[in-house]
Amino acid sequence: MRRLGLQEWSGLAMLVVSVVVGGPVLVGAIETTIPRPWWIALFAVLLGAVFLAIDADRPRWVRHAGLAAAVGSAWAVVASAAQPGLLPILLVVVAAVSVYVVPPWAGFVVVALNTAVLAAVTGRTGDGALPAFLGVGFYALIQVATLLSSLAALREQRMRRSLAEAHVELRAASALLSESARTAERLRISRDLHDLIGHQLTVLTLELEAARHLDGERAREHVERANRVARELLGDVRETVGRLRTESSDLAGILRGIVRDLPGLEVSIEVAPDVRPGEEQTAALVRAVQEIVTNTIRHADARELWIDIATEGDVVRLTATDDGRGATAPVLGNGLRGLVERFEALDGEVSIDGRDGFRVTARVPAT
Repeated sequence: MRRLGLQEWSGLAMLVVSVVVGGPVLVGAIETTIPRPWWIALFAVLLGAVFLAIDADRPRWVRHAGLAAAVGSAWAVVASAAQPGLLPILLVVVAAVSVYVVPPWAGFVVVALNTAVLAAVTGRTGDGALPAFLGVGFYALIQVATLLSSLAALREQRMRRSLAEAHVELRAASALLSESARTAERLRISRDLHDLIGHQLTVLTLELEAARHLDGERAREHVERANRVARELLGDVRETVGRLRTESSDLAGILRGIVRDLPGLEVSIEVAPDVRPGEEQTAALVRAVQEIVTNTIRHADARELWIDIATEGDVVRLTATDDGRGATAPVLGNGLRGLVERFEALDGEVSIDGRDGFRVTARVPAT
């Protein structure tokens, strides 16, 4: 089950506050200028429209329509109560929600319109000019403060997300650069071993092979023994060279280094001990993890991400699953399209499923 994050808890708190504010009217403690069932219906529309507006999975036009419905129903709810009481707090809630749907300037327009409506409602009660002015000014300041606070929180969230994405990208690039340097160094050492020691031992073997045909049993016995040792040394050098060329990377360590200390996202990585991908396959897996983590941070609104890498015969399989909101019809952006193309170029494949969280499965030949 997905854990509730800060945004979900904020939504629940907003729901509780709204219900408490509307409670006196709901229970009949405050009269309404319209039939109470109609007022309750407007109040329900307000709550539903607010949650529709802040639902990031909805299309933009649906969220805009939800905000418009929330603004209109909030005006109607406040205006149709005989005494406003604490109902203007609903206008504050709508102003705070606007930041997540429309640009800041539009949010300030909502604040201005809310203030105008509240001024008209307060003037109708006949409590006097000064109390009305103070009340309207008080709620106007609260709306502005709430809007600015929500805007600051939203911008901080976006900045943290951008920093996390840059963090993953830089660590992935560093890991690939380090791996490339290690591969180049292994190749250099293997060439040096082969060109220097291997060549010398080959010459020694040929010389001893020629000496074996000389006269003298005792000399031949020593020569044959030296020949055997030289051949063993030559075999050892060739085995070392082969091991240096095919030595596998610490894939688990590389991937865990990329996803370490990500703010707001816990990533678990499991790599089977028998996974031994080649250099190109390792680079593809590293880039795949980078893209998956970046997309999870950017779009999934997830708290946890599980990545498992194992072998299926001669194929390496990567499976990544998060606990985010998913997408019933996922649209591939440039990053995911590049991921698919990279694996297809290595005779692999990538499949994506967004019905329950977001799941990416990628397969590539081990070598």
